[in-house]
Amino acid sequence: MLTFVVQPEQAGERVDRYVSAQSGTLSRSRVKGLIESGHLQCSAKQITEPAESVRAGMELVLHIPPATPAVPQGEAVPFEIFYEDDDLIVLNKPAGLVVHPAPGNETGTLVNGLIAHCGESLKGIGGERRPGIVHRLDKDTSGLMVAAKTEKAHLALSDDFAGRRIDRAYLAFCWGCPNPAEGDYEGDIGRDKRDRKRMTITTHGGKWALTHYRTLQAFEMGAALVTCKLATGRTHQIRVHFSANGHPLIGDPVYLRRVPAAAKLLTPEGRAAALDFPRQALHATRLGFTHPRTGEALLFEAPMPEDMQALGEALGMTPLKKAV
Repeated sequence: MLTFVVQPEQAGERVDRYVSAQSGTLSRSRVKGLIESGHLQCSAKQITEPAESVRAGMELVLHIPPATPAVPQGEAVPFEIFYEDDDLIVLNKPAGLVVHPAPGNETGTLVNGLIAHCGESLKGIGGERRPGIVHRLDKDTSGLMVAAKTEKAHLALSDDFAGRRIDRAYLAFCWGCPNPAEGDYEGDIGRDKRDRKRMTITTHGGKWALTHYRTLQAFEMGAALVTCKLATGRTHQIRVHFSANGHPLIGDPVYLRRVPAAAKLLTPEGRAAALDFPRQALHATRLGFTHPRTGEALLFEAPMPEDMQALGEALGMTPLKKAV
């Protein structure tokens, strides 16, 4: 139960916006739902209209019901945990794991695994006992993710992602060698009108996207290991930008439709490993952010997974000094 007394300078504000701001932990949409469900009172009278204006001296009491069980059920799903506390969890998602339940993938997802692992430590997001997913990785992309356990952490992390205050870096193997070896790929990304499963560079209706890349190692000019930093976070961003610039990611089932000419430049061992690689060779290797409660700067690095390591060795990769 939360109690607020409206000050004179706050008079005239929408009640849902006022309560959300005063709570510091509840989103406006969450407060709106609570108000419409009859959980806000003023002098024993229910307020059910989120747009109602507050008046100076009003004493508002918001009753927050316990979080209900999550609709997805908890399941034992394996993933490596890098950090965990009462507010959030940082994990290393394996390739092949879907993040969120959806038609065709209702069970066995990362969300199912987080619900089972976190249990009662999940305080509820939007009134439901579930993890707050603030960013996603494609099913066949491996690497670091952070999920929130509380509404406050979810709001803060979501705001930081939207404000581009998150440090994210990826490792990828691409066909050919980018020229120049370091630079930016830029272009608005939107849904491909001819294939709804694909994204594409578009001049109408897309969202601006910027990817910084740097070549770490080149292999016979037929392939390269690159590191990418995202200035934005669009769907399939790295995959689309590299494909559009003539360097699709090795193994990409969506943006690589034919055997690239660059394959001829690789050694027989490297060419066989690259052509047989079963997923996009993309790994979220670094994740840095400010802890939403303590203000501490956190930075995590996950080394290249075994399948990408084996691909690199076949291509002739020399040991990396660090993840990026």
